[in-house]
Amino acid sequence: MLASLRQIQNPVLRTVTGASAAFAIATIVSGAVVGLVNIRDKARLSVYASLLGTGGGVLVGLVAAGRVSTQAPIAQPTTASTTWQDWRNFVVVRKVKESEEITSFYLKPEDNGEIPSFQPGQFLTIKLDIPGQAKPIIRTYSLSDYPEPCEYYRLSIKREPAPQGLDVPPGIASNFMHDRIHEGSIVPAKPPKGKFVLDLNKSLPVVLISNGVGITPMLSMVKACGRLNPNRPIWFLHGARDGRFHAFRDEVLAIAPQNLNLHVHFCYSRPRVEDEGHYHGIGYVDAALVKSLVRQEAEYFLCGSPAFMESLMAGLQESGVASSSILFESFGKPMKATSEKQLPTASGDEEVAAAEIVFAKSGKTLTWHETEGTILEFAEANDLDPAYSCRAGICGTCQCKIQAGEVTYQEAPTAEIDEGAVLICISKPKTARVVLDL
Repeated sequence: MLASLRQIQNPVLRTVTGASAAFAIATIVSGAVVGLVNIRDKARLSVYASLLGTGGGVLVGLVAAGRVSTQAPIAQPTTASTTWQDWRNFVVVRKVKESEEITSFYLKPEDNGEIPSFQPGQFLTIKLDIPGQAKPIIRTYSLSDYPEPCEYYRLSIKREPAPQGLDVPPGIASNFMHDRIHEGSIVPAKPPKGKFVLDLNKSLPVVLISNGVGITPMLSMVKACGRLNPNRPIWFLHGARDGRFHAFRDEVLAIAPQNLNLHVHFCYSRPRVEDEGHYHGIGYVDAALVKSLVRQEAEYFLCGSPAFMESLMAGLQESGVASSSILFESFGKPMKATSEKQLPTASGDEEVAAAEIVFAKSGKTLTWHETEGTILEFAEANDLDPAYSCRAGICGTCQCKIQAGEVTYQEAPTAEIDEGAVLICISKPKTARVVLDL
């Protein structure tokens, strides 16, 4: 009977139905018993049975109502996998030009096996064998879509030109992806990772702010929230030079009608005549604009160029936004967070000027001096070839086990670090002897 009551969606009707059913059962049972008892107790027994049945029915109805109306928290996707822990080959099944600078690559596993879902905002680490390079190039790129079910990963990569005024080549990995990776190409990848993620269980309004290729993790976030928590208010603010450099404009506008709680605002710094009607404001996305659009407490996610994010963080804090409510992702130069973070170091204030570093797997024991840079730089200078990508403590690619000793970090790491492990790209020895599983 309880299962049948759960089918009734109206809680009042469900309670009344439960009471009526229990009353009927009590009446039948009391009728059978009445014939067996003394005449003076028959009336009293009938009344007691009816009251008991009615009360029990109300209770049953309320229990059923409670069970139906209780909603379980949204399951936050994880990347746990018992079969995929290291590199796995993926096939590029689709390549799409999104703007003048950004191209998307759709990846499916070569073995046709299942792939784990991911938390919106996470990134994928890929490995590229580029001709002319002494070793594979490892890079991390944000996942720019949120497919359900998760049957592919999408990376949307900006072609990085050579920096102006510097004798430096253009981005090796991004240009190789644009020029040499096509449908059918094989790209090794590691499982999704990253802590710059949107908690889908929160109800607090969320503001997603980006410029340029920083739009990629925001797409994953806005899609996931729209599907799994559509009652949560979202502001999607993005800045671009003009329509030629605005990736995913139509994709975002197609999402908006499906989510009445989504507010979209595009800013073009130098719009063209043909861009008329495709943007909402001229200029840049800054703290003043955010303040004029968002007039309530919210959680802020920032992704874009370091200068863009640093300016926004300062402006948001000046307007009263707590630093704990501002989250950011940067794959460029390390950024100083708006709140003070305690760097993971050994106890004590003194740092060593020299240390013995044992690279256990390589069988090398070397003496490091403080002028020789990070452990990663020191290892490379001594013909070791550890994996790395961002060199900023963000992606976690350089993580390795530390068997003895301790290290100190130059910047607060933002990557997830396993227990008993360290990031060598931003660390130096803290103790006179350090043993690493490298």
